Amino acid sequence: MYEALRDILAGKLHVDPDLITYDATPEEIELDSLALVELSLVLETEFGIRISEDDLAGAPTVGAVVRLMAAQGAAVAPPGSAADSDR
Repeated sequence: MYEALRDILAGKLHVDPDLITYDATPEEIELDSLALVELSLVLETEFGIRISEDDLAGAPTVGAVVRLMAAQGAAVAPPGSAADSDR
């Protein structure tokens, strides 16, 4: 699931892939409030899960977002993606 999130951050939100690590903070990967809204929409579209912008803003790291995704039932990669693990 981490890899799927990483692909979304890099591919759809244009985050530098070199900055994306499991322990990276939103500030370190330069996610602003607009990017969090976009991420929320992409997660709903691609995984069918709803995570509010407020919940995403409260996630201290990329890994915490992965855990939010898992808690909302995003147990598999979106269609067309290779399945991956949490880390």
